[in-house]
Amino acid sequence: MNELLYKRSPSHILLSWLAWLYVQLVAFTSKISIKGIQHHPGAAIYAIWHRQEVLTIYLHRNRAICGLVSKSRDGEYMARILKRFGYTFVRGSTTSGSVMSLRGLIKAVRDGYSAAITPDGPRGPVFKVQPGVVYLAQKAGVPVIPAACALSKKKILRSWDKYQFPLPFGRIQVVYGAPFTVLETDNVPAKALELENILNALTTEAEELLAAGTGKMRV
Repeated sequence: MNELLYKRSPSHILLSWLAWLYVQLVAFTSKISIKGIQHHPGAAIYAIWHRQEVLTIYLHRNRAICGLVSKSRDGEYMARILKRFGYTFVRGSTTSGSVMSLRGLIKAVRDGYSAAITPDGPRGPVFKVQPGVVYLAQKAGVPVIPAACALSKKKILRSWDKYQFPLPFGRIQVVYGAPFTVLETDNVPAKALELENILNALTTEAEELLAAGTGKMRV
């Protein structure tokens, strides 16, 4: 875990540090409302769509969570950001080194870590759950905690998932769903579709709560 692949890259060092500072600024200046249980009591797999991940990284900082980060140069930025927020990580993805990366995550969860997954990342299709997260829950024997995040102030990037980059001084609504259990006998594709529907429903709920301004908790 925690393998940095571009150790001597000044750009990765500087930009990841600036990103860490920026996320702190956004969190400090924003009104953050949460519905549901933010921290599951025990090991779990937190799942959120790739485009919504930024603020949930902040909300779960320093909580013994292991993330999955691609081996690309872009992935190096995320690896360094996660490290600054107190995460551990395994390098790999659903498309590159998937078997080894899943084995690394299973080992981390069995060692007592929780895991964080963007189940449609790193390249989509957008809002489509890949089977890896369900397989991980099945083999590690822990529940998936689905989550969604909606932002009132954001810049939408020109990426495959229209990544949502939060801006300061806005409102943020986060919604956590009930623990999603995967049994050893469950059909993985069917459970992936079920989780996909839950994540999409939570996204709609987060956007509706944000529009209504009915959030009740400030982080």
